[in-house]
Parts: sequence; structure tokens; C-alpha cells
Amino acid sequence: MPFYQKIHNRWLLLPIALFILIVVNISIGSVHIPISDIFTILFNNDSMQPVWIDIVWNFRVTKALTCVLAGSALALSGLQMQTLFRNPLAGPDVLGLSSGASLMVSLLVFSKIGFTGPWAIAITASLGCALVFFIVLFFSKQLRDSVSLLIIGLMIGATASSLVSVLQFTSKAEELQTFLIWTFGSVSGMNWSELHVLIWVLITGFLLAFACAKPLNAWLLGDNYAQSLGVNIQRSRFLIILSGCILTGGATAFCGPIVFVGLAVPHLTKLIIKSSNHKVLIPNVMMAGAILLLLCDIIAQLPGQASVLPLNAVTSLFGAPVVIWVVMRNKRIF
Repeated sequence: MPFYQKIHNRWLLLPIALFILIVVNISIGSVHIPISDIFTILFNNDSMQPVWIDIVWNFRVTKALTCVLAGSALALSGLQMQTLFRNPLAGPDVLGLSSGASLMVSLLVFSKIGFTGPWAIAITASLGCALVFFIVLFFSKQLRDSVSLLIIGLMIGATASSLVSVLQFTSKAEELQTFLIWTFGSVSGMNWSELHVLIWVLITGFLLAFACAKPLNAWLLGDNYAQSLGVNIQRSRFLIILSGCILTGGATAFCGPIVFVGLAVPHLTKLIIKSSNHKVLIPNVMMAGAILLLLCDIIAQLPGQASVLPLNAVTSLFGAPVVIWVVMRNKRIF
């Protein structure tokens, strides 16, 4: 088979797998709905069981779309961070965004205000991500070295995590349970109004990421090489960080701190798509991120049972061995 046909066939794997997993994800749940009825509901909005229409459209479709959006956002943010810092172990939370969101949510939950609905948690988590972003942005203007910025981001995350630990130690059992459930990560429970907000937030991050594709290619070989190609170092770094913060912050605000997706997916994608061109990698990494989160959500639902596993438990069990395998197989990723 000619080489170009092999590449073409490989590129078909991701969209086909994405379509199949979306269908499977919508088909699985505590209520058994035949696949034929699901297609009838999706295309004709009709069913012999009216309650099935509500289940499919208001629970399963929103959950599947949330998986696609959050998985794409976290994977793309991870790719940007790994390229910017030239560190294969960098992830979406490398700048401390998830830790900032966790700190603000813990303050909300443990403050005894008593108002911890989905919108309150989403807004509070967004404020936490935004606060950390502005801190990182301040330091990015003072530092020219990306490695130093990486270290500062990690220290911000460590500081926020330590404050969360103190708040947990002084809280009550009921408050701990609410916060712990949020940290497990979840793509269920999203309604259409929340989903619309998430879509517009992430579209902004996606557009910024596509606009940064050329600077990202230059960043692969370092700051000096990028500058020699005419890339504005400060401006491109700001836009890359802004895009990564929007993508990570949006996903974390509505779904909780989902781990390992952004770390593992870029490596998996590079095994399938043999390219370092970000114009090629960005759309494929987005599809692969959606695929991985859909797959993890399917596993977490324990098909055939009513119970659901914590999403972060599944992503960690899946992602950690993948990263170890990739590192051992390639010895050096970049």
C-alpha cells in the first residue's frame, strides 16, 4: 500500500472511532433503550416511550457532548503546554489552574454559605482559574524563560493545594463529601443552558489555539529559533497561555478537575498521526481527547449496572499506564 494511503487510512481512524463512541455513549445507561429507538429519537424526535425522549436529549446527549467538548479542550491545552515548555510531562494543570479552581470551590463549600449549586460551583471555579491566570500572566511579563514560568506555575499549584488541605482538615464531613464529589470529575448533570455557556467559552479557546498553530511549530525548537523566524515571543506565549487557560478553566469549571486526559492524549495522537505540524496535530488531538473521555465515561458507567465509578479514577487508571508505556517505548518523546 502506498505511503500516502497508509497516512490517509490512519487519519480516518479517529473520526470513525469518535462517531462510534458517541453512539455507544448515548446508548448506555441505567435505563435500557434499544439502539433503533435512539436513532429514531435523535433524527425524528419520536418514540413509543415519551420518557425515553427526555432521557436521550436531556441526559445522554448532553453528557456525550460534554465528553467531546471537555476531552477536546483538555487534550488541546495539554498539547499547547507540552510544546510551549518543551516538556512531555506538562499537562493542562501545569500552570496551577486546576489547583486555583479547587481552592475557590473549597472556599465556597467550606464557607458555610449553604449555596453550592452547579452554577455557583462553575462560577467559583472559573474565578479561581482566572485568578491564577492573572498571576501567571504577571510573572510571564517579568520572565523571558519558559522553564522559570513552568516552575512558578507548579509552585502556585502547590500553594493552592496546601491551602485546600488546611480547609479540608478544618471542615465537617458533609462539606468534605460535597467537595470530594466535585474533585472526582463528572460529565453528567450538565443541562443545555450550561452546555451553551461551555460551548462558547471553549470555542474562544479553540480559535486562539488554531491561530497559534504556526508559533507552536516554531516553539518546538526553542525560543531563539522561534524568534529567528520572526515570531513575537511575548505575544505568542501570551496567546498560547491564554488559550490553554480558557480551555482548562472552562472544562474544570463545569466538569471538575479531570486528570490525565491532557497529559496522555497528545502522546497517543503522535503515535497515530506521524506529524509534528500543529496544523495537523490540533484537530487530531481534539478528536483523540474526545475519544478518550467518551471511552472513560463508558467504562465509568459500568454497563449493565446502575452504579457509576468516579471519572477521575478511570482516567487515571487508563492514562498513567499509557504515559509510562509511551515513555518506555520512545525513550524520548520530543
